[in-house]
Amino acid sequence: MPSPRTRPATVLLLASALAVVGLGPAATPAAAATVPVGAGSYSDTRPAGTSGPTTNTGTPVTPKVTAAARNRPVPTNDWWSSLAFQRYGDNPYSTPMYGHPLTYQATAGGLDVGYPTSPVITGDGRQYEFAHKRDLTIGLTGLNSPDTKADHWSDWTVTPYWSDGTRTLRTTIGHGSPFVYAKGSGGNAQITTAGAPTVFADQGNVLGITVAGHHYALFAPTGSDWNVSGSTVTAGLGGKDYFSVAVLPSTGALATFKKYAYSFVTDSKVTWNYSGGTVRATYTLTTEAKEGSERGTLQALYRHQWLHTTDALTSYTYVSPRGTMKVRESTSFTTTQKAAAVLPALPKSGGVDTARLRGYLNDVVNASDPFSGAVDTYWTGKALGRLAQLVPVADQIGETGIRDRMLNLMKGRLQDWFTAGGAGEFSYDQAWKTLTGYPASYGSDTELNDHHFHYGYYVYAAAIIAQYDPSWAADSAWGGMVKTLVRDTANPSRTDSAFPFLRGFDVYAGHGWASGHQGFAAGNNQESSSESTNLSAALVLWGSATGDTSLRDLGAFLLTTESESIAQYWFDADEQVFPSSFGHDTAGMVWGSGAAYSTWWTANPEEIHGINVLPVTGGSLHLGGEKAAIRRNIAEMERENGGPAVEWRDLLWEFESFADPASAKAKWDASNGNYTPEEGESKAHTYHWINTLAAVGAPDATVTGDIPTSAVFTKGTTRTYVAHNHGSSARTVTFSDGKTLSVPARSTATSTGSGSTDPDPDPDPEPPTGNTFQLRAGGVLTTATGGTAGSDTIPSANGANHDGTPYQPLVYEVRGVNGTLTSGGQTSFRLQVDAGTAVGLGQQARVSYDFTGDGTFDRRETYHYFATDPVTGWEEYTQARGLKSATGSLSNLRGGTVRLEVWSAIGNGASKLQTGTDKSVVVIPYS
Repeated sequence: MPSPRTRPATVLLLASALAVVGLGPAATPAAAATVPVGAGSYSDTRPAGTSGPTTNTGTPVTPKVTAAARNRPVPTNDWWSSLAFQRYGDNPYSTPMYGHPLTYQATAGGLDVGYPTSPVITGDGRQYEFAHKRDLTIGLTGLNSPDTKADHWSDWTVTPYWSDGTRTLRTTIGHGSPFVYAKGSGGNAQITTAGAPTVFADQGNVLGITVAGHHYALFAPTGSDWNVSGSTVTAGLGGKDYFSVAVLPSTGALATFKKYAYSFVTDSKVTWNYSGGTVRATYTLTTEAKEGSERGTLQALYRHQWLHTTDALTSYTYVSPRGTMKVRESTSFTTTQKAAAVLPALPKSGGVDTARLRGYLNDVVNASDPFSGAVDTYWTGKALGRLAQLVPVADQIGETGIRDRMLNLMKGRLQDWFTAGGAGEFSYDQAWKTLTGYPASYGSDTELNDHHFHYGYYVYAAAIIAQYDPSWAADSAWGGMVKTLVRDTANPSRTDSAFPFLRGFDVYAGHGWASGHQGFAAGNNQESSSESTNLSAALVLWGSATGDTSLRDLGAFLLTTESESIAQYWFDADEQVFPSSFGHDTAGMVWGSGAAYSTWWTANPEEIHGINVLPVTGGSLHLGGEKAAIRRNIAEMERENGGPAVEWRDLLWEFESFADPASAKAKWDASNGNYTPEEGESKAHTYHWINTLAAVGAPDATVTGDIPTSAVFTKGTTRTYVAHNHGSSARTVTFSDGKTLSVPARSTATSTGSGSTDPDPDPDPEPPTGNTFQLRAGGVLTTATGGTAGSDTIPSANGANHDGTPYQPLVYEVRGVNGTLTSGGQTSFRLQVDAGTAVGLGQQARVSYDFTGDGTFDRRETYHYFATDPVTGWEEYTQARGLKSATGSLSNLRGGTVRLEVWSAIGNGASKLQTGTDKSVVVIPYS
């Protein structure tokens, strides 16, 4: 939420034509006051007395774009939106924009560029910032433009435009790009540095300079020559109109960057695919060669990306507020992730007392006002979400009367909003190409904030209705309006002339942005990441319920991608992102420049920790993938709070249940139900949630089903498999560990079945023809089972950094191995490690193959190290951390040797590695 709030008592104040993709009505609204959409409608005129986008002083604004972009929907809520949305009337250029690794700000003379590499802690230690600081300005001699406009954009790049009547300048910038590509006319290329630069390389048209400790390369057309005069560097373009600038990871990288300096990026595009429980996404840049024939490029990957790619990366890295960025030498890369699970509700279990649950359900449905006085889009959405969570719960225990009363309440309120002219309605803004609900709240009208937060609740409620009443969800009925809200917030089309592509989601950053205008010195921001994923989960459920697999798969891509970003950038799950000087285990808000332990409206620790949890739904299960981070999070909340949660106790109990259901249940039991629910919660839902997970165990994100609406839970030595089938015929769901589950039509099925005895399941399915080797004391790998559990001590790193290089490693080996390589197979492992109460330790593994047993290892695979927590107890390190490096290629084994090495990559203490059990194994992809 990007604007301050006030809150009474405990009230939370947060705040195509598409026929091809089935998102329905015509791309441009009809020229009438009311635009019909199926049984519903919206208005093309705002209600009297309301406002659309304005400056901070209330002056109406229209998009600040060039004539070439005038008919394109502007992607507000992006990392660069201040180029197009002039929030501050005295700034016709932009606020700082955080592309990473570079930062930018448009000014009259061109584009200010910086590369912040040192965090600054502000706000009494509550915020860390890699704030924009100008190193240099890219411009033309004499350029003095009255404004800067957006001229072109694609999925994560943008081209700002300057013109002063004599000179014109266009620069293309983007997430992950170390280059700025410039095209200018009417003047020479001019680079103005913040201080006199140091020249480290002069090759005529290629100049290497160091400014403020950062290395840059300047590339002019062949035949040109850069001239340095104080802090001004110029070059004639020799009749050409192009030049480029790059930030270098080191001076030695100049030759590599020179190779790609004239391969100008012209487009960026992500494509995604969901199949069999896996989400794959490919990120591609399109280039044109300004000189020569080189069409490749360099791009820096964020942590949430390089953790999930097997594509080759260079040794080049950059600093960013999101941790280390790693550079790929290619125009594309692909990420692969297990899909995040989504269920309409937790399954029925023996842990829930039906009579008690029935009483709680009646409290909700019999309330004098089940919507608690809500009138605006946000609070109406919260109330709809509260009811939506209870419909499947009532159905589970046979309370069809309560279920149907809740469905009717939801239908009635949605239909009111989905019909123009009522107390609440949606209005289309032709200039900004957006749909705004009135009464609006928290800047959803004047700043275009939070549409994905607000409308996600509407789509989620509609998805639950569609599960029970498909006819209500038909395009000819109310489904058309649901899809119009989807078009506004998460439009998958790039050719829709009425709404932008994925307004609320930044595909390269991997998460949503809340501010519509991005008008802050710290860039854009997002507070409630969980309300962002609420929309994605809603898309999975809506697409599943209506048979729209394209929307279902879009939801799976968004949810799965953002789940990793949340783990890394909000919860610092691997403890590799937050600067050590920050001193917090969670962030309430993520900014372009960093993150903050805060919210927009309060410093209360309960709400700082809870804002990225609510609403707790069957789309929240991805949070259970990082149990150590949850434990650290809860521990910090209680330290900061001076004790357990009081105000938002229900949300934080539910959050704790993702890691420690028994502990959460003990806190619920101790309350005896005597508390006030958070406004989007109910005692019925919290009781059902906590007691169900206490019965079936915490979510097990390491095993996935082959449909998005499936999940696995683990308690002790038992796995519980759950799947919901929205279809009209029975189907079999297959899980990644080989378990199958028959699910009747329009039903949820649950089973424990065979293969559910491993409490620490492998994150990837073991190759069906592969070999599994257990670790034994004495350095042995063996296929034998029935060993005695023990442990080996991993020596300390002694305070040095041994990332990637074995240091006093434990070595486990098996010789004389014969095997035929499984096509497409990869090494997998799970290793139980424990650092006790030590902090700052990280264990690392390398698996090596000697294919013929001749003593030479032909293939070595070094994996990223695993940061252990300071809580006694085994943690699981797996190959899911990703390859750090690999040499050689896999081949058949003929009397070969397989070796595992484990060592301390960082830290100043010893740790332990479990041996003798099937919980510490290496699985090789051979038959």
